[in-house]
Amino acid sequence: MKAPMQAPRESPELRALIDARYADVMAACRAARIPLYDDAGVAERIRRTLLASDFAFDVFRRQPDLLAPDGLERLRANTDAAMRGTALDLPLEEDRCMASLRRFRHAEALRIVFRDVNGLDELDDTLSSTSTLYETLLELALRWSEASLHARYGQPHDRAGHAQRMVVLGFGKLGGNELNFSSDIDLVLAYASGGDTDGARPLDNGEYFVREARQLVRLLAEPTVDGICARVDLRLRPFGQSGRLALPFSAMEQYYQREGRDWERYAWIKARPVAGDRAGGRELQDMLRPFVYRRYLDYTAFAGLREMKALIDAEVARKDLAGNLKLGPGGIREIEFIVQLTQMIRGGRDPALRVRGLLPALRACEARGYIPAARAKLLRASYMFLRRLENRVQMLRDAQTHDIPEDSLSRERIALGMGHASWDDLALELAKHRDAVSGEFAAVLMPEAGSTAVAPAADVALWQAACDETLTAGMMEAAGFVPGNDVAEELVKLPRAAAVRSMSARSSERLQRLMPQLMDAAHESVAPAASLHRLLRLVQAVARRSSYLALLDEQPNARRRVASVFADSAFLAERVIAQPLLLDDVLDPRIDQLPLKRADISAEIVRTLGALDERDAERELERINEFRSSIAFRLGLAFNDGRADAPATARRLAGLAEAVVAAILALATRELTAQHGRLAGDGSGFAVLGYGSLGGEELGFASDLDLVFVYDGKRANAMSDGPRPVDGTRWYQRLAQRVMHWLSAQTHAGSLYDVDTRLRPDGSKGLLVASVDAFEAYQRDRAWTWEHQALLRARPVAGDPGLGEALAGIRRDILAGSRDPERVRTEVGAMRVRWRGERDRSDASRIDLKQGRGALIDIEFILQGMVLAHASVYPTVLDMPASSVLIDALRDVGLLTQAQADTLHVAHADLLQAGLTCTLDLRSRIATRTPALEALCAGVEQVANELGFDFGARTDAVVQGA
Repeated sequence: MKAPMQAPRESPELRALIDARYADVMAACRAARIPLYDDAGVAERIRRTLLASDFAFDVFRRQPDLLAPDGLERLRANTDAAMRGTALDLPLEEDRCMASLRRFRHAEALRIVFRDVNGLDELDDTLSSTSTLYETLLELALRWSEASLHARYGQPHDRAGHAQRMVVLGFGKLGGNELNFSSDIDLVLAYASGGDTDGARPLDNGEYFVREARQLVRLLAEPTVDGICARVDLRLRPFGQSGRLALPFSAMEQYYQREGRDWERYAWIKARPVAGDRAGGRELQDMLRPFVYRRYLDYTAFAGLREMKALIDAEVARKDLAGNLKLGPGGIREIEFIVQLTQMIRGGRDPALRVRGLLPALRACEARGYIPAARAKLLRASYMFLRRLENRVQMLRDAQTHDIPEDSLSRERIALGMGHASWDDLALELAKHRDAVSGEFAAVLMPEAGSTAVAPAADVALWQAACDETLTAGMMEAAGFVPGNDVAEELVKLPRAAAVRSMSARSSERLQRLMPQLMDAAHESVAPAASLHRLLRLVQAVARRSSYLALLDEQPNARRRVASVFADSAFLAERVIAQPLLLDDVLDPRIDQLPLKRADISAEIVRTLGALDERDAERELERINEFRSSIAFRLGLAFNDGRADAPATARRLAGLAEAVVAAILALATRELTAQHGRLAGDGSGFAVLGYGSLGGEELGFASDLDLVFVYDGKRANAMSDGPRPVDGTRWYQRLAQRVMHWLSAQTHAGSLYDVDTRLRPDGSKGLLVASVDAFEAYQRDRAWTWEHQALLRARPVAGDPGLGEALAGIRRDILAGSRDPERVRTEVGAMRVRWRGERDRSDASRIDLKQGRGALIDIEFILQGMVLAHASVYPTVLDMPASSVLIDALRDVGLLTQAQADTLHVAHADLLQAGLTCTLDLRSRIATRTPALEALCAGVEQVANELGFDFGARTDAVVQGA
């Protein structure tokens, strides 16, 4: 509850008005023999209500019983109209029913005014109570209409005989649960399907529901001696005023698929069932969600919003509505547009944004990072001020107006009622809020000039030459695009491409405006020719997708950012060209807010899959792929920009892969369970072990995944409980096969990962999935030293946590066994020599960053050899599979000197950095030998020698090259 309001300082004229009206109200109470007890300042609250509202004065005089003890209790009650509405018994006669509804509305509206102006409710409460009042009136009127029509025609049923009710959908502020005090109510009426009524005079459902709609509107909107209940507006229905008052769901779906316009998408954002068949209403909303929220990021929403705003501005100019609180500059509608634009663009992919009501939607946009906190705070404060003022303007005379009264007395009443000393004081605050909203709206709708930006004349001329087929390589090189041959050739091809020739007029106009802008953005990059060449390939890829062209056209920052990324990184450019959806990641305002922890990434992927309208394996797989591509792309941008170093990037890429494997395993388990049922027992009894770069948390951008699948052998002979039961061994085999298949399957978004399972027991000759006992027996009795080296980097990444813990214990127990350090060094060295002979691509002038002498694999072998040789004495070193952490662990127990640890740390970080950079440049991880690189590798070789490892002598060629 708000703090008690201070008594206003009225002018003599206003005080005389309030005194006279208070006296009139008291006279009405005396005439009706209603005693008024001034307990807890009732008189002062009545006077404050009279200050704010002529409507309240009129109701007090007409219904003085509202000031009786029961009436005062109603006025002060913090319960809304819904509960009292259920107790309202409407008369059977239509005129008496209408009178009863109007008296109920007046009493409840008076309660809302009384609580608002006396500080008993916050703005949210006032708007919500108003919305609830009209929902209650709608339900009461609909039930009366149903009873009246059922008596004549019977109850409507569908073809299968199921009873039907009308669906009443509230739009606008009613749909958002934020209705103005004197607003009209925007409704759309529908019913599930065709059929007939079951009475003596049967009607087709279509005709029945039209008659019911007319009856409903008459009960609420027809003027009587008591006024009206609600101004009902049905113009938002399909085909507007020329459309039928009520349509079946199928007709509505067909209309929005074929005829739906942008303004209707905006309208449906706030739609919700408010009376009648609410479950059917939710079904209709689900049916129309693809119309409202597009599957891909929808930057075409900018154009639709601009068109709507232009129409509003024209109306404002024509009707001189500059001061209109809703439609004027810096008004409520501009705040709504800012928030709804974000919802329209991103709501299809982010279900957190699919909320009704301005303030809840603004909170969601802020929480998800799409609207910065400072902007959200400003918009929230301005919205609450404007809505409170709008409500007080309407409470004054129960008028559907958004214009501030012209007379000074009314202005004084509004200002004092809102706690301001004078109208001038309030007007100053109003101007401040409107100016702030106007600035924010302009920044969002037309960022840095957006689509109205003017490209340099030279770039316009180059594009025109390309369209005229007169462009030459020399012209491109003279403009700074060197070499110019390929770029000139691609530019000339673009206007003739089939996808470009088949563009709509609007898209073609957008492309003509965009191309010189892209050339200008490429000019500003570090490699103009490379950047423009890749941008042209991107335009070819998205030519049929107007939303992506709109993004580049609307957002100058996006153009510059894309051009810069395309110049810097061939790998990231190819990713965007293959998956244009990643364009959003270039522009996303949350680009610096990466989900870095495993828990964050796992929660995000669960949220992403929860956004799907259908639980379909293929669709989920595609969405997982899009998610993986998006996060990996963001990590690539962060690394490319220098916001994340190599070890952190590799660790985050491993965390992403882990989350993806877990999601795929969950999907595979669900699908397998649907076919074959579950196996008895706690947990799934299935675990996935990550080896190699995944297990060691050092994954690259294009790394494959080394996986081993293990199951609980105690369930091998158990039968699943589904319609097609299989034994445990087959169940787990099929589960592993599905995980393998889905990780590498091609979708529209590409494939997830290449998977290598050759590190399983007995390698490629062994079973795809091994029991825990078989896994342990192999590792104890038959595994080679190099397999124990691999086991050092193994860790559970998905599946049954209990089984994962058991496997981690087995790994630790096996690796902690006593070994002869000299033998370990000999076997590790021999394996390293063998690997180098088979895999090292170094030559006299270049070095293989992974397999070369003193490179990453040498570091891994040094660390693995030290752990195997000494884990029996220092078992804590078994807890760190990642090289960067393991170096410190070995130093802490005294197995490495500080100098050796420093040498390995620097070499590992720098070589990893160089390797990831090569990937982003689409180069193999072979780098030109430089003094700095040679020094790094020589340092690693020295540490290996100091620790007793023999990784083989240098060849003459390499020595000479060094």
